[in-house]
Amino acid sequence: MDEFRRLYRDDMLERFQATKGLADRALAQVADTDFFRQIDEESTSLAQMVKHVGGNLRSRFTDWLTTDGEKPDRHRDQEFVIGKADTREALSAAWEHGWACLFGSIEALEDEDFMRSIPIRSEPHSIPKALSRSLGHVSQHVGQIIYLARHLRGAEWQTLSIPKGQSQAFLEKMQSRWEKDAR
Repeated sequence: MDEFRRLYRDDMLERFQATKGLADRALAQVADTDFFRQIDEESTSLAQMVKHVGGNLRSRFTDWLTTDGEKPDRHRDQEFVIGKADTREALSAAWEHGWACLFGSIEALEDEDFMRSIPIRSEPHSIPKALSRSLGHVSQHVGQIIYLARHLRGAEWQTLSIPKGQSQAFLEKMQSRWEKDAR
């Protein structure tokens, strides 16, 4: 594979994995009751976001090089409706399936695939454009997931990044690590 394409593919895979990791760590901190809780009538629950992202990724990355990213069996509006069958376990399985479709699709990319044009809702996209679009979309929702999970968890929230007041110590640790690796 061309070096630039390989680097791009690997970076996108890493960015998506890191994004999913943040969401998973946030979701793991939330009790089932809060997972399904809407903070008001117009808000979206964590369960709805998990259902939506899982459905979106499954649709976009199933046979993504040969079919439109908006599959006929996807019903986007229903992703924001929680029914009796939508248990946390079932929604988590759909979430994992969607991410597996994405990761498998990225890992399988070959040089010639980067020359393709693929449709999403009939609009042509290059592979980099489709991946960037998806990363932007899921990152937006992962940010919402983190924000809502943190709100619901309150004082018991465990930070997913650098704790408040510890930025300088973290920076020094990272600089020391890079200097050590450079030797």
